[in-house]
Amino acid sequence: MIESPVLAPRRRSPVVSQDSADVLSSAAQAQLDRVGPEVTHASAAETAIEVSVIMPCLNEAETLEVCINKARRCLEKNNIRGEVIVADNGSTDGSVEIARRAGARVVHVAEKGYGAALRGGFGSARGKYLIMGDADDSYDFENFMPFIERLRAGDDLVMGNRFRGGIGKGAMPWHHKYIGNPVLTGILNLFFRSGIGDAHCGLRGLSRRAFVALDLKTPGMEFASEMVIKAVMQGMRISEVPTTLKPAGRSRPPHLRSFRDGWRHLRFMMLLAPNWLLMLPGAVMALLGGLIFLLLMRGPIAVGPAVLDVHTMLIGALGVTLGYQAITMGYAARIYAVLEGIARPSRALEFGFRVINLERGLLAGAAMAACGLAIIVAVTLIWANGSFGPLDTSRTLRPLAAGITLITLGMQTVLMSFFYSMLGLCGRRG
Repeated sequence: MIESPVLAPRRRSPVVSQDSADVLSSAAQAQLDRVGPEVTHASAAETAIEVSVIMPCLNEAETLEVCINKARRCLEKNNIRGEVIVADNGSTDGSVEIARRAGARVVHVAEKGYGAALRGGFGSARGKYLIMGDADDSYDFENFMPFIERLRAGDDLVMGNRFRGGIGKGAMPWHHKYIGNPVLTGILNLFFRSGIGDAHCGLRGLSRRAFVALDLKTPGMEFASEMVIKAVMQGMRISEVPTTLKPAGRSRPPHLRSFRDGWRHLRFMMLLAPNWLLMLPGAVMALLGGLIFLLLMRGPIAVGPAVLDVHTMLIGALGVTLGYQAITMGYAARIYAVLEGIARPSRALEFGFRVINLERGLLAGAAMAACGLAIIVAVTLIWANGSFGPLDTSRTLRPLAAGITLITLGMQTVLMSFFYSMLGLCGRRG
């Protein structure tokens, strides 16, 4: 196992200047302070820009100019010094020329994907606040002031809520509206307690400082979930404002693929929620398996017409083994998430670091394995006393199963102790 100093996330750079430090809550501010100072490259005139509107683009020639014009009108109407950035992801339909003609700044992003395009646009933005939205004319770029007002008030991430603002007829497929979005949003709230009502709205705003602290990585549609999850885990201030959704103005099919992209969101959430994916199911398996195993160690048990015997006991042993493996892997996943700055240390994790170290883990694992080996030796002596003839399974199979299970758990403890320590070395080196 590893020691508590490892819980400090790895140091990263850059981060933005201190002039917007009041934007983040205290927990998120601590996360930012660990990242380090900004490597600035913008001029004083550039940093005077308050709002950058970023639109990811892949062949949006039909609607791009309309979206740019709406965003610019909103900036001008509200006397906001801003810019419109089109993060082009390899368009071949003239979108780049249209964007430049409409007065937007074009950023070419070579890495493919929705998230990659937005990261490229965010990274080149010069504004203090960032507004993102699709370039298909489905979102209302003329009315994003509620997002700016919440950001000015100190929120770090402001989500649009289409269910509160209004979804036009035909704007969202029924399976997205009534199944996909509510289910994925519900799972996100269950796993991470975000309290968000529409976790997949594409119109949202965040401070540039928060964007740098989030250190977003995913290139695909799961980028939307990553942003919310990391903001929650870092203790940032998140709010929602009503927004509208109308049918997209383009004639081509959308880039979104319902089942593929829905699975990417779900997979990403599960990987960042080891408590739900590994530790809780593992604990249930281990407890049920252990209960079955211990009850049947004393002999067969009749349940109605069925008689549970050694075969059921072996299934209980399997539950104990798999459950223990799931718990230990979940603990490793928690350590990794903390080291990467995705999650914050918990009291349980801190307690584990204080109480358990490599040496104690090795001793505990060796002790379990030794007990298991002693049981197997005892069974072998029983076999030897019978001149190594046929064994009476009613006498030997139960203790043999106990010995094998103890050795398995002991070796798992030894191996995971080394693995935790390797994670600790990586954390100290980072």
